[in-house]
Amino acid sequence: MMRIDVVVVIIGVIVIAIAIFYRLKNMALLKTVTTIHRGTRSERKLILRLLKHGIPPITTYHDLYLSKRANNQYAQIDAVVVTKVGIIVFEVKDYSGWIFGKGYQNYWTQVLAYGREKYRFYNPIMQNKGHIEALKWKLSGIADVPFYSVIIFYGRCALRDVSCIPDGTYIGYSEDIIPIIRFITENNPPVEYQNKRAVVNILTEAVNNGNDTNVVNQHIRNIWCKYYE
Repeated sequence: MMRIDVVVVIIGVIVIAIAIFYRLKNMALLKTVTTIHRGTRSERKLILRLLKHGIPPITTYHDLYLSKRANNQYAQIDAVVVTKVGIIVFEVKDYSGWIFGKGYQNYWTQVLAYGREKYRFYNPIMQNKGHIEALKWKLSGIADVPFYSVIIFYGRCALRDVSCIPDGTYIGYSEDIIPIIRFITENNPPVEYQNKRAVVNILTEAVNNGNDTNVVNQHIRNIWCKYYE
């Protein structure tokens, strides 16, 4: 009979081999849209979840830097999905603790250590609204379609008192991503894109902007000046 320790080693090798196989498979799938190091880990998890549930890579864009009306200003958008009912714009957040906030407030609150620590952060609804306004302006005349704002929270957080959510905005956890997309696509009518090729070109250009260190550094400086000075 085969010794128990040998069996354990064989099982261990099989488990590791399976883990490596699925990791490589996920990496290959991710590369159909983005790179394995681009954006945050949670953003990449979002992209993978979309792809694994049948969202076509050709309609999915990650880590976009979209030029705004103001000189040297960019809107950094975590993810965009072009659908038959309009364009879905994602904002991904990584937080732990309890989250409190209302749709109309400029800042929300993160509570840690059972209330002993509190931190403010910019309202993600307003943040994504700004992204959508920049995207609408850029696509004006070629994609006058509905836009849907989706804010997804990763991490060990709980949305304890988040209310007054505007129409067309959806907030949830990672497991809510696909149900939210299904709700949007199944409860809204199909739309016409005036110029599909132009839409693809603009979104692709925004993704390519993220490869330009000058664009990325300028965006970081703009954010720092706006919120920290």
